[in-house]
Amino acid sequence: MSERPVESLSESEAAEELKRLAAEIAEHDRRYHTEDAPTISDAEYDALARRNLAIEERFPDLVREDSPSRRVGAPPAEGFAKVRHAVPMLSLAKAYTDQDVADFIERGRRFFDRDRDLDIAFTAEPKIDGLSASLRYENGVLVQGATRGDGAVGEDITANLKTIADIPKTLKGSGWPEVIEIRGEVYMTYAEFEALKARSAAIGGLDYVNPRNTAAGSLRQKDPAVTASRNLKFFAYAWGYTTADPAPTQYDSVQRFAEWGFKVSPLMVRAKSIDELIAHYHRIEEQRSSLGYDIDGVVYKIDQLELQRRWGFVTGEPRWAVAHKFPAEQAMTTVQKIDIQVGRTGTLAPVARLAPVTVGGVVVENVTLHNEDYIKGFDSNGQPIRDGIDVRIGDTVVIQRAGDVIPQIVSVVIDMRPADAVPYEFPHTCPVCGSPATREINEKTGKEDSRRRCTGELICAAQAVEGLRHFVSRGALDIEGLGAENIDLFFNAGLVKTAADIFTLKDRRPAVTKALAERREEQARLREAASGKTRKNVRSVEERNYEGLDKLFAAIDARREPELDRFIFALGIRHIGETTAAVLARQFSTIEELIRVGKETAKAEDPHDVFPSINGIGDTVINALRDFFGNERNDAVLDALLAQVHPKPYVVEISAGSEVSGKTVVFTGTLEKMTRSEAKAMAERLGAKVAGSVSAKTDLVVAGPGAGSKLKTATDLGIEVIDEDTWLQRIGRGG
Repeated sequence: MSERPVESLSESEAAEELKRLAAEIAEHDRRYHTEDAPTISDAEYDALARRNLAIEERFPDLVREDSPSRRVGAPPAEGFAKVRHAVPMLSLAKAYTDQDVADFIERGRRFFDRDRDLDIAFTAEPKIDGLSASLRYENGVLVQGATRGDGAVGEDITANLKTIADIPKTLKGSGWPEVIEIRGEVYMTYAEFEALKARSAAIGGLDYVNPRNTAAGSLRQKDPAVTASRNLKFFAYAWGYTTADPAPTQYDSVQRFAEWGFKVSPLMVRAKSIDELIAHYHRIEEQRSSLGYDIDGVVYKIDQLELQRRWGFVTGEPRWAVAHKFPAEQAMTTVQKIDIQVGRTGTLAPVARLAPVTVGGVVVENVTLHNEDYIKGFDSNGQPIRDGIDVRIGDTVVIQRAGDVIPQIVSVVIDMRPADAVPYEFPHTCPVCGSPATREINEKTGKEDSRRRCTGELICAAQAVEGLRHFVSRGALDIEGLGAENIDLFFNAGLVKTAADIFTLKDRRPAVTKALAERREEQARLREAASGKTRKNVRSVEERNYEGLDKLFAAIDARREPELDRFIFALGIRHIGETTAAVLARQFSTIEELIRVGKETAKAEDPHDVFPSINGIGDTVINALRDFFGNERNDAVLDALLAQVHPKPYVVEISAGSEVSGKTVVFTGTLEKMTRSEAKAMAERLGAKVAGSVSAKTDLVVAGPGAGSKLKTATDLGIEVIDEDTWLQRIGRGG
């Protein structure tokens, strides 16, 4: 359907397409803004957004509550306080050709056509490829700094931003407004990026991918000293809320920023014609590789602030600005070998190792080949696969950095292919643990999944760290103090290899203390390197006492009897999310019964002869359970875990006697005394059905702070609305 013209879609097809686009774009937003790890180019992302907008314009009644046109970026990451922007931090419309820019200029001239004598000017400046930040100054003093987040709410990273030398803690000069939010881009230079990679390699640390992602990750460090050691930079180019305009024009306002102590781009100019703007675009493009930092285009804005206000905004973007993106740079190199990497869900991902080549100022040595079909380029019948490319060891290939971030192969130079080059044979076993690697059948399409996955979830080292992170995560066992950072540390130190090891961790207290101490020593060395100062009276590892260990061990012990649905979810079985885990817990009541049925199902020729028919459980989940419980290598790991952990039987506490039994309940807003998943599980145990949206079939809405459209819908429909305290009292949990 995604290939069909919008004009040919029926209303039901359009609704399905909007649902798909909302989910796909939200996932790409999360990867880019929250994880700093984009997987598609800007052009591909923009094509998805344009299709979504075109469908919404044709079917305005189908616009979804979670529509991408109603948001910018992604929700703020966990771990930082939230900051609501007084003025939203919006994204910009994109232009990819000179004609797109001409259309932008023409739209502006048409809008102001009645002002015959109006002399419209524009600014042009490099589009820095970093992380957007907003800095609030009150009476010239920096009081708060935040990320963009989803455009409306960002993360409070004030302490980290204060470590950046380009950001003044107190404004210089005079004439600044009583309150102003200066906005700009935090970035890392190529030189600093390479220096960080070298320092990390020397101690066996992370292999950083690119300056943009590294700058974003550096800003989200819990320890500001780590941020300080990264030597980040900042360019100021805009503002949000202010009690007074800095100046009457965009250009003069940015020059005021320089007077107040900010670094601003020296390549910003003011122009009056499209020819001037395009000429400056190409001048910046020519200088791009010598700037020493990443840029991915040029931003044009109407210069006069009064005209900006008159032209206004549309669908989350200012009409008066556009980003003219650079085309992806390309280079030619050879494929030296093809390796298989195993991802966190067991996906076998082929990676081409290239003869190093510079593309857009960055040395590229590796590029993903996506999956088995892509790397073959042809199916078993010899038919070309869409987007596939027949890549072989020894091939000469043309590569580019999609969106100037992700390296990708554009084409294979067939005329230069070695005579002895043979098609790559994709492995059918995991190269890490030796377990079978299978391709699942999509039960909806009846076709094989393009990805081959390792079936050795619990015993595959490549999946182990991510599996352990998932095991202790909030929706799973939720062990306080045992987050991703400590999981990585304990795994690399050999202290935790499987989930069972978590529950014997205090037996290795001296080794745990040593690992934590060594990490602190390394962080201290980084602070020294950043400050140039040497510590005095340094205590030895043995002298360090970590008071938090007792608290950590207590938190681990507190999770030895988890709820059954949480435990099932924590196992990380493919396709078993929180909702499905709850369904399985209700059906089987105990972990022992689930294991018994799972093993019998794995042995059965027809799984439906053994596995009961359960509403909401299809072949995909049944096959995932067969793979998990049918893999004998998982048995020892699961047995060791169950020797330490004893999941509680799943019991429906109240059914007919419950006041909420049989009712459809919707939770909205922020719950302050329990997580959303806890509230859902509690309601389901009491015989209620939990829905994700409000409709005429809804019986009760539990609304916390920040409740939005769901609360309004409930009010309009006359549905009963209560707060969290009233809900707890109604189900007999109130204090």
